[in-house]
Amino acid sequence: MSDIKSLDDLKSVVAGSAPAAVVVAPKAPQRDSLGRSYATGKRKDAVARVWVKPGSGKVIVNGKEMAVYFARPVLQMILKQPFTIANVEGQFDVFATVAGGGLSGQAGAVKHGISKALQLYEPALRGALKAAGFLTRDSRVVERKKYGKAKARKSFQFSKR
Repeated sequence: MSDIKSLDDLKSVVAGSAPAAVVVAPKAPQRDSLGRSYATGKRKDAVARVWVKPGSGKVIVNGKEMAVYFARPVLQMILKQPFTIANVEGQFDVFATVAGGGLSGQAGAVKHGISKALQLYEPALRGALKAAGFLTRDSRVVERKKYGKAKARKSFQFSKR
């Protein structure tokens, strides 16, 4: 080890001591006794509990159809994104309960939960979902209001006289 005097020497030592190819076993699917996968999704103040199972593509949120609960087309598109990215449109039924926040945050929470549940049901889908960024929890939340301020950072109007 004392004969290492340059970066090239270090590279040769490290390359020589590297272990043989590391074999990683594929993850096993996580399913309950009813053949479902479960995950929680979060976005802003919304928390969603999501169950995914093979089916016809029906999405139920808080006991209502997706089109009824999320009436805006943009929110429906957000919920369909994980299925589109993973190429499994119409192959899974989703049952979700969501609480907290507004409709936009709830849609993001259900999307996050669907993505996590899909990758638990079929681990091969993880690569596509991770590359699209759907497995990462969007941690942006509303900043708290500070005392002496009108909002989190907005000050009251300054008066010189």
